[in-house]
Amino acid sequence: MYVSKHHALPEPAEAQALIEAHPLGAWVVPGSEGLVANHVPFLLDRSRGPFGTLMGHVSRANPVWKLLPAAAHSAVMFQGPQSYITPGWYPGKQAHGKVVPTWNYAVAHAHGAARAIDDEHWLRGMLTRLTAAHESSKQLPWQMTDAPADFIDRMLRAVVGIEIPIERLVGKLKASQDEDLQDRWGTVSGLAAEGTENAAAMARLVERAARQQR
Repeated sequence: MYVSKHHALPEPAEAQALIEAHPLGAWVVPGSEGLVANHVPFLLDRSRGPFGTLMGHVSRANPVWKLLPAAAHSAVMFQGPQSYITPGWYPGKQAHGKVVPTWNYAVAHAHGAARAIDDEHWLRGMLTRLTAAHESSKQLPWQMTDAPADFIDRMLRAVVGIEIPIERLVGKLKASQDEDLQDRWGTVSGLAAEGTENAAAMARLVERAARQQR
């Protein structure tokens, strides 16, 4: 991924935080007939390795896990807030007209060699942690023990674990950093007026970046 100096997330913790907030990763591995892509919700264990380790699972019927012994390194792409940015929000449009549209986004790319884990104990532990992470905000959090034990056993036999120690982690935040400051504040106002959760999230990122570069 190309990352200009304006858009780099220099601290790994920032990219890790993006992964944790947006855990559905686009996972790409090489196969004999080309690239194979899947979308997998990953759990990030920050304590394992310099950049952490990704853990997830796929259906046993999905052939991707059988490719891994022969596969080279894979990549997982995590998408944070993103938004089209219209030059209509820029004061510069009226002042000189030398403005064009752009697209803002926040992403993290994790690179590493994936391996399949066909182990019931590992899967049970990983899925317990994954469920706890996503149920923590619910009024009545669901737990695996809420379902009949034989049903959970059957479901576990239907999946295979995936583990990816992260060897390289690249974060990118494109949040209008290379625009004139007045146009950046115009972008914050324009996004806030859209009234969507995604636009509000991007507005916060543009505002934070603008304040950091003062």
